[in-house]
Amino acid sequence: MNKNLAVRAVAGLAAVSALVSLAACTPSPQAQADPDGAPVVTTDQEQKIRQNVLKAIKAADDARDTKALAARMSGPALTVRESQLKIAQSTNKLDSSATIPDSLSQSIVSTSKTWPRDLFAITTVTDQQQSQRLLVLDQEKATSNYKIWGLVRLFSGVQMPKFAVATIGSEQGDANTSGLLLTPAQAAQQYADVLEKGSNSSNANRFADDSFRQQLATLTESVQSAIAQNEGSQTQTYSADTKNMKVIRTADGGALAVVAITSVWTRTAGSNRKSLPASESETALFGNAQSTSTLEVTYMNEVALYIPASGSSEQIRAVGAERQPISVVAK
Repeated sequence: MNKNLAVRAVAGLAAVSALVSLAACTPSPQAQADPDGAPVVTTDQEQKIRQNVLKAIKAADDARDTKALAARMSGPALTVRESQLKIAQSTNKLDSSATIPDSLSQSIVSTSKTWPRDLFAITTVTDQQQSQRLLVLDQEKATSNYKIWGLVRLFSGVQMPKFAVATIGSEQGDANTSGLLLTPAQAAQQYADVLEKGSNSSNANRFADDSFRQQLATLTESVQSAIAQNEGSQTQTYSADTKNMKVIRTADGGALAVVAITSVWTRTAGSNRKSLPASESETALFGNAQSTSTLEVTYMNEVALYIPASGSSEQIRAVGAERQPISVVAK
């Protein structure tokens, strides 16, 4: 096989890692009261907020207008959506993974009386029976609009933790919330280390296995095997943004934390060959740039982690993830 084509074919497996299973997650029963406060918005207000946000995003999607997204998106969700629309501008289609159902399975409302203030929501499956989405909306200050900060596809068959009903509300946490097996910041850092090192990570035993890790491990092994035949190399690094996390407490004393993990995948073709984009998405982002022997692809990985309460015998587990290439550069 031509070595350039070999690198392209093998690296093309990256597209697989971007996919989360199409089946719905297992719904969990809603839990009882959080005694620390009342919800900051009513169920009707939450629905109105969410529908207004989704309407604005759909308009931006339809117009392929990346600049319009910032009015109703922020954080890693904005970074991912901007990339998706840039790709759609090139391919004339918006990937189905970008679909956001407008109906809900569960609304999780914060009791925080201060800002920034968050709302979590679990959607139904999409019309194409793709998995439910976990939405995280944030409001920076009292006069700000709510924006979608995080958007994660839940894993197939995942059992979500229980939350207080929306009319009661759930306590909002942060990266340093205590009373858990690990603080959210520690859990995010250690999960990123597990993504990078796999079973060789000293933190691997703290986390239950999940489909996202499985897909990435399979991808890495397949790429390494094929690239080695061409005397090439590949490396991946993962870094969690622990300064900007969203955390909501669960009914059992644990927490659901959403974190942005940036990964950089560097692929080098051997024998003075050129390293090429791995997928349609990478090709669209690479554009007309000149290929070299090394390609550096940056991915945004949004991950939702359930962190049990201190003293629990359970492992920390990922319940959903979103993976999107956001930059493709020849080095």
